[in-house]
Amino acid sequence: MRYELALSSWGEEEIQAMQRVIDSKMFTMSTHVKQFEKDFAQKLGSSYAVMVNSGSSANLIGIAALCFKKKHPLKPGDEVIVPTIAWATTYYPLLQYGLKLRFIDIELETLNMDTSRLEEALTPKTKALVAVSILGNPCALDFMRNFCKKHDLYLFEDNCESLGARLNGKNCGTFGDIGTFSLFFSHHISTIEGGVCITDDEELYHLMLSLRSHGWTRHLPKPSPIYQEKSDDFFEAYQFILPGYNVRPTELSGAIGIEQLKKIDRFIAIRRDNGKEWNRLFRNDERFIIQKENGESSYFAFTLILNPKFSFNRQKILQILDQNKIQFRIITGGNFLRHDVIKYFNYECAHEIIHANTAHDFGFFVGNHPRNLKREINHLHTLLDEATQPVCL
Repeated sequence: MRYELALSSWGEEEIQAMQRVIDSKMFTMSTHVKQFEKDFAQKLGSSYAVMVNSGSSANLIGIAALCFKKKHPLKPGDEVIVPTIAWATTYYPLLQYGLKLRFIDIELETLNMDTSRLEEALTPKTKALVAVSILGNPCALDFMRNFCKKHDLYLFEDNCESLGARLNGKNCGTFGDIGTFSLFFSHHISTIEGGVCITDDEELYHLMLSLRSHGWTRHLPKPSPIYQEKSDDFFEAYQFILPGYNVRPTELSGAIGIEQLKKIDRFIAIRRDNGKEWNRLFRNDERFIIQKENGESSYFAFTLILNPKFSFNRQKILQILDQNKIQFRIITGGNFLRHDVIKYFNYECAHEIIHANTAHDFGFFVGNHPRNLKREINHLHTLLDEATQPVCL
């Protein structure tokens, strides 16, 4: 039985939406992107949404926007508190804008940042906190938000893996100054490639609009808090005010996103139902450490850590899964400190990192999809039960 990491969530509606764009002969950012941004902001309960070509680009222009604010911008040398497990492009924009990273370990059960260590990570140079909800599971966003208010820090919420997750009735991605989302093929909804930034701050919204498109003023609503329009129309079309990028989405992505967003509630409900089966089979088995739900997870995937006290051979177990056509990956890239790229960073660890190494060395995840996966999950459970049984006798 094949158990895949990612499957298409498209139906005929997405194909028809693409055809409408093709028939219109307008492929670059236009009415479909604008409508998707409006729909997305409304769905999340946010004031503004900016669509881009990937979740990585969303992180890039989001961090950049915080560096170009008129008051209290992030500056080179400022410190940012980050979790030890996250995706690579959670961290890259921080490096690219000259910021210093302060790493905090994770909680082994939730896989999210251990917020009990925040105070010891704080220094006079700390200016921001990056919150990452790992694989659909909300991190302690309410605690983080209060911590940031107390210490006058920016809260940047990388929610790329957790669209549809909620904490205390509030959508993840809406707790911070900026929230980011990925719309990649394997994610909760897919626009092929794609990403979104959301914010309630008008200045940040205008900064991200400009940064998305060359740093120019053409797409800024008027009046703008970041730019005073000039009278010369000839130069106005090419008026550059920020060192920006070209990370714009296509109309095809916008049109697909409109249709996908209509299905998100159903998708999440099915994913959560699969999660119930996963928890039923694995929750009380001491051989395995699975992700403890905080709030309402949107279950991007199912994580499993082989309990180190049993000395299981992960490589042999993964070979068994591979032989049975069950796909798997390391948990969100594992402990980022263990990657060669860390040599380029200015960083410190706020304390000894323990749990992120355990997840890195003993963990993996398998896929979740918006369709019934109970047969696949039970098949996986049977294989793992057999693979680990001799050790437990």
